[in-house]
Amino acid sequence: MGNSGTFIWVAAFAISAMVVNTIGIYAIYKNKSWVERNKEYFMCFAAGVLISSPLIIAFPQAIEKNNNAGFAALAGFVFMFFSNKIIKYKTKQEALAFGITAIEGIGIHSFIDGITYAVTFSASIYTGLLAGIGLVVHEFAEGVITFSVLVSGGVSEKKAIIYAFLVAGLTTPIGAFVAFPFVSGLSSEILGLALGFVVGVLIFISASHLLPEATAHEKQHSYIALISGICISLLIMFTK
Repeated sequence: MGNSGTFIWVAAFAISAMVVNTIGIYAIYKNKSWVERNKEYFMCFAAGVLISSPLIIAFPQAIEKNNNAGFAALAGFVFMFFSNKIIKYKTKQEALAFGITAIEGIGIHSFIDGITYAVTFSASIYTGLLAGIGLVVHEFAEGVITFSVLVSGGVSEKKAIIYAFLVAGLTTPIGAFVAFPFVSGLSSEILGLALGFVVGVLIFISASHLLPEATAHEKQHSYIALISGICISLLIMFTK
């Protein structure tokens, strides 16, 4: 696929992520009780996609492009771990959903999501599609969390809508559009390392953020949402 076609996919998913994030912000603003009752299902579904798709699609492709992609995946996981630790230390807060403990952290997290779209779609359409589905779905919960953090910090609800959109919604397409010109020009071996790094990031997001937060407030039949996310990944893989 040419760069223009790849860019269309990247742009479509990055903007979709922004839209879903915004829907999450608006939903918690308008109907807090419904969102609180169902957000765990969104997180479990996203976790199912974001655990399975890197392991069955992205990581094998990364290894095929570069035998050292495993080291890059480890680096991606460790990077996310320590970056969140630093943010927690700087903000003096203990924990928050997704492991991001301040608005600055949520912004960084969303920006990295945008870069992830650029890397995965540059690797292949199927890799980008699988990673993109999980990332877009988890944007709903992220929008909910960002709005909640701002309100709990004393920001008025109307201002929180605007700030949450700027921090958690808009940063994702910005990250994608900034990264794409650089990622699209990478050699196959360097792209393999970049894809490996993204695999580590995605596994960290799902295993260390989404699943713990969802299981901490486990809902009846939430495991079905998890299995559904895994099945979506398998379905796309087997029908490609």
